[in-house]
Amino acid sequence: MEKAPLYKRYASSFEKLSKLSHAAAKIDETNVYQVANPETRKIMDMLVEDNTLPESHLEGIENFEKFYDLVQSGKSGLILMEHYSNTDLPSFCYMLEKSGNPKVADLSKRIVAIAGMKLNEADPTVRAFAESFTRVVIYPTRSLDKKEADAATEEEAKAEEQKARKINMAAMRAMTECKKRGEVILVFPSGTRYRPGHPETKRGLKEIDSYLRLFDVVLLVTINGSILEIQDENMLNDLCAPAVTIFGAHEVIECKPFRDQYLASLPADESDPKQKMIDHVMELLEKQHNEIESKKNG
Repeated sequence: MEKAPLYKRYASSFEKLSKLSHAAAKIDETNVYQVANPETRKIMDMLVEDNTLPESHLEGIENFEKFYDLVQSGKSGLILMEHYSNTDLPSFCYMLEKSGNPKVADLSKRIVAIAGMKLNEADPTVRAFAESFTRVVIYPTRSLDKKEADAATEEEAKAEEQKARKINMAAMRAMTECKKRGEVILVFPSGTRYRPGHPETKRGLKEIDSYLRLFDVVLLVTINGSILEIQDENMLNDLCAPAVTIFGAHEVIECKPFRDQYLASLPADESDPKQKMIDHVMELLEKQHNEIESKKNG
């Protein structure tokens, strides 16, 4: 099957998605926790199934299982995952559910993704696409920086900052409740999809260090292969085609000793230890990604 723009190949499905959508078009501090829409999820699963080739699989399934067991025992769990396309989360949840492993399948039902406001506010179809999965919505730092830079007055910039603070404080409270319920928080540490030729889009955000401080255990997940290929900023223009997709899990990491040991290894005069911390996480993801790619091609 040849690559085709997402909006063309699945035009009729997106019409159905839009009719089934009920997620908020504007985000404020009252609606940051958004439960998955099971009706739109069926359509997303169909799209993923259409384009997931039989060789697709989970690498290191024992690590997914161990992570699940630790969360079941009462540990708070964080997943940090590479980000290449808007089907990363749909494909990941689909493959966990179809793994044939009851624990890994149940893990997929516990995932709550951290999502930027753009997914709700930019486009009705993208909003319907996103609402298939349970999310905690945040006001990303990058978005706030842009809004403040574009503000006509200082008062306007200050109002936007206050709005962001309220939304993100509400998001923190929502995450705390997720942890109490045994849900797992999934974060894309780069904060954006990777665009080939733009290495800055694969750099981790230093804000991710705060997640390492808030959780007990973390699972680093890599992605080799994607059913979507980015074309431009319009997510619906992405090219779609069947692909082999491999989700790989690193050995489970205990957050506190991992963070403490790495920070202790830095020079005493290191100017930005938080950024160095997440740079190290991204290096581990890159190493695992390359190892799986070599195995896949070998």
